[in-house]
Amino acid sequence: MRKEGGNDHHLVIRAPRMVTPAGETAASVVVRGSRIVGIESLHTAVPGAEQVHLAADEVLLPGLVDSHVHVNDPGRTEWEGFTSATKAAAAGGVTTLVDMPLNSLPPTVDVPALETKRRTAAEQAFVDVGFWGGAVPGNRAELRALHEAGVFGFKCFLLHSGVDEFPPLASAELEAAMGEIASFDGLLIVHAEDHDTIDHAPACRGTDYDGFLASRPREAENRAVRRVVELAERTGCRVHILHVSSAEVVPVLARAREHGVRVTAETCPHYLALTAEDVPAGATQYKCCPPIRERDNQDRLWEALRDGVLDLVVTDHSPSTADLKCFDSGDFGTAWGGISSLQLGLPVVWTEARRRGVALPDVVRWMSEAPAALVGLHRKGRIAPGYDADLCVFAPDGEFVVDATTLHHRNAITPYDGRRLAGVVRRTWLRGEPVDLAASPRGRLLTRVDA
Repeated sequence: MRKEGGNDHHLVIRAPRMVTPAGETAASVVVRGSRIVGIESLHTAVPGAEQVHLAADEVLLPGLVDSHVHVNDPGRTEWEGFTSATKAAAAGGVTTLVDMPLNSLPPTVDVPALETKRRTAAEQAFVDVGFWGGAVPGNRAELRALHEAGVFGFKCFLLHSGVDEFPPLASAELEAAMGEIASFDGLLIVHAEDHDTIDHAPACRGTDYDGFLASRPREAENRAVRRVVELAERTGCRVHILHVSSAEVVPVLARAREHGVRVTAETCPHYLALTAEDVPAGATQYKCCPPIRERDNQDRLWEALRDGVLDLVVTDHSPSTADLKCFDSGDFGTAWGGISSLQLGLPVVWTEARRRGVALPDVVRWMSEAPAALVGLHRKGRIAPGYDADLCVFAPDGEFVVDATTLHHRNAITPYDGRRLAGVVRRTWLRGEPVDLAASPRGRLLTRVDA
């Protein structure tokens, strides 16, 4: 097999099962310093290297890349912070995350705000961290500077974001932002729900989940995606559709690609594992926007992943404090919309994938290789020579029952609490070193420039 570098190897990990870009195999990973320098046969001698032997029930995976995480730090650190979020990430096999430009204060909509966020994260990160910028009304002139400062792209909303300091783009503003971003070949990532459609939907009040579902209809998502695709074709801007929940957008995406539109799309663990039919009354820990939809819709999302129309799976980890979830009233209309799952994304997806006959290499591609490719992280997401030695030891046949109080998330709120999941993350390496959550953090801050 291919090999790079000299002979002063530091570490060899021998894995009877390993997921590489070619699929699952038995092999040894040879690491020198922070990089993978060779993929060798299982029993190849590597003199002088530290030896790690995986158990027969363990699989070596590339560290996951989660490109959709709301860390909320600084400004709303009672919701989440870089210490708690990156510990949760490492415990869940995630070695790289990209932080959203909201709900921190200030939002990442100009270079000074980005610098504030980087200073905040610098001494707290247990995994590698990159940053998205934001596209909001009035900051078009800031976009190029943010791009040059290293953000991986720009997030926008087409309706109220949930926080007043990150307002949505109207249609003309969206087109102008896309034209500007296309001028430097950047990436726009879009929360695609149409505000007019939702404004005319029934208002949501009370504990009935069906009422909440009716207030965020599929057509809001469908209409917004059609508009984004239309403008992407007109402007030439590269676009990415966030957290697809409506399977009805899948043919829209497929047709757009056939016509050369540069559009990708993601979905999330909660849309793949949870269904509207199973949400209890008043269980606002299940509330997210767009919402968890019906079982038949979920089946079609899985088909879209298999067919390659949906490209990746990321968590959209969007935590809050318990009071914002309105557990006292169970009112879906007033509760914060967001699901905490950063530490649980891999076992949540694997549990459902295994049930559906989906192979582990497919899950790894969706949760590691594809997110890395989306943001241009050229040394992340694969076990291959030249890549960072970001690795995860996963026991796919292990099982556990989720106890929210034991998670590293700052707030013990998750719809998976009490749920039995398959797949246990046993160890994580970041750039060739084991991640020790009791030691000092050693994650790096990543930029588009040095990716």
